[in-house]
Amino acid sequence: MSADYQMKLAPQTLDNADAKAKPLLEQANAKLGFVPNMYEGMAKAPGVLDTYLHGYELFREDSGFAPPEQEVVFLTVSRLNGCGYCMSAHSMLAEKMSQVPAEVIDAIRNDKPIPDERLAALAEFTKVMFESRGMPHQGDVKAFLDAGFEEQQVLQIVLALAVKTLSNYSNHVNHPELDEAFAGHAWKG
Repeated sequence: MSADYQMKLAPQTLDNADAKAKPLLEQANAKLGFVPNMYEGMAKAPGVLDTYLHGYELFREDSGFAPPEQEVVFLTVSRLNGCGYCMSAHSMLAEKMSQVPAEVIDAIRNDKPIPDERLAALAEFTKVMFESRGMPHQGDVKAFLDAGFEEQQVLQIVLALAVKTLSNYSNHVNHPELDEAFAGHAWKG
C-alpha cells in the first residue's frame, strides 16, 4: 500500500545527491553493491536516511535477537504498516541471509499463525507494541519474557518500530520501484 500522495522531489542518486546524502548513498553502495531505491527516496531528506541506517545497524548488532528473530520483527512491523517494498526486501533477507524457515515467512506474509512458538510470541509482542503505541500490559510483557526474551529487548522492539516506521512511511510517500534484488519476493498486502 502506498499513499495517494507521491512526492515530486527527484530521488537522490549517486549522480545527483547533495553533500549530506552522497556519503550515505556511497556507504550503502559499498556495503550492498547497489543503492536500494528506498534509500534514494529517503535521501531526499538526508536526516531520515542517516537515522534509518544508524538505527538499523544498532538493531542488527546490539538487539540481542538472532538474525531470524530480527527478520520476524521487521516483517511483522512492515506487514502491519502495509509496506510492500519492505515486506519484499525482508522476505528475501529472511530467506537468503537469516535462514528463517519458509513456513514462518509465509505465515507472516499471509497474516497466519506462525508455526514456531518462540517466533510467534515475538511477532505477537511486536504487534502488541505496534497496536498499543508502546503501552503493553503486564500480561503482554510476561508472555514475551516467558518465551525466553529479556526485558531489555522490549526497548529493542521500540528501536525496530522506529526504524521500520522511517522506512515504511518513507516508502508510502515515495512509491519506490522494487529493486531487482527483491523482485522474486514481491508482496502486495
